[in-house]
Amino acid sequence: MENRILRARLDDILEHAHRNQNIMERHQKFELQIIGASHFRELITSVFSSLATTSELDVVSLILIDPRQELQQMLHDLRINLREFPHMLFVRTERELQTPSISATKPVLGPYQRHLYEQFFRSYSKKPASVALIPLIRQGRLIGYLNLGSYAVERFLPTMATDFIQRLGSIIAICLENVINNERLTYIGLTDPLTNVSNRRYVEQRTLEEIARARRQGYGIACMYLDIDFFKKINDQYGHQGGDDVLCEVARRIKAELRLSDTLGRFGGEEFVVLLINANLQDAMLVAERIRRSIAEKAFQLSESGVCQCTISIGLTTVSEKINRGDETTVAKEMISRADRALYDAKRSGRNMVRCE
Repeated sequence: MENRILRARLDDILEHAHRNQNIMERHQKFELQIIGASHFRELITSVFSSLATTSELDVVSLILIDPRQELQQMLHDLRINLREFPHMLFVRTERELQTPSISATKPVLGPYQRHLYEQFFRSYSKKPASVALIPLIRQGRLIGYLNLGSYAVERFLPTMATDFIQRLGSIIAICLENVINNERLTYIGLTDPLTNVSNRRYVEQRTLEEIARARRQGYGIACMYLDIDFFKKINDQYGHQGGDDVLCEVARRIKAELRLSDTLGRFGGEEFVVLLINANLQDAMLVAERIRRSIAEKAFQLSESGVCQCTISIGLTTVSEKINRGDETTVAKEMISRADRALYDAKRSGRNMVRCE
């Protein structure tokens, strides 16, 4: 009888040991997976899919602190669709998240309480029964929270040790910092350093991508070629700093009239190119006129030399689904050439206007 009891206990111990070994191996595999991630999409996909499977979680959300929305803008410009990750949320400040019961330095475990934790799991219609909120900290700074949830009320208890999930939070915070820095380097290589809009290389690359996408999905795109009128006179009268101020403000005003799906890039000097996605000629004309008016109707405040007036000339063309045929590089070059010719027509006709070809 005693032998049977001992054997049953031994079998139980061996079963638990085997289960713990499997859990440890799964977590080691997950850690190697996220440590090896070099891109943001790759890392976030692993967090939401592999972590949930590895740790047998019902709910996983991620909140990132993005004070000036620069991270979101950079990811958008890099063609990372944030709608792919509905459980990745952004806030501007940590004050939006913290209450006296939520630590910015240590994990918080316990039963789900709506008045405390709803904002951490607001992307889920079905709320968890127990939760673990893990601060993500890099170089002494809170960058966000990794939030884990289970439908089992006893999965996360306040009395549980937190060493393991603190280690998990540290690894994910380091990986987040690494991939964001990698993406930032890519972004810098595709961004005009003065105006902080895309550079010519990026616009040319995006043009080929958008022509191919428009062809597959059966819609038209529009291209604007924009040039600041009498820019040399602005530089001569207000100095190069004044010219830089105008370039930056022109870029800002153009961007304010565009959708997130559109592309704005500085092509060189005082020239800009805009790609409007899924747009016909009538739509594009309305946008071009809004841009022209936004620049012409409000004076430019300069950092060193008062104010100045500025206007812009715009050449516009479209590629409809009917003419989007043949080699994509040829279609792209012809589209930009037509917009450039339309711009020349606007300049020749008196400037501060929109012309189409």
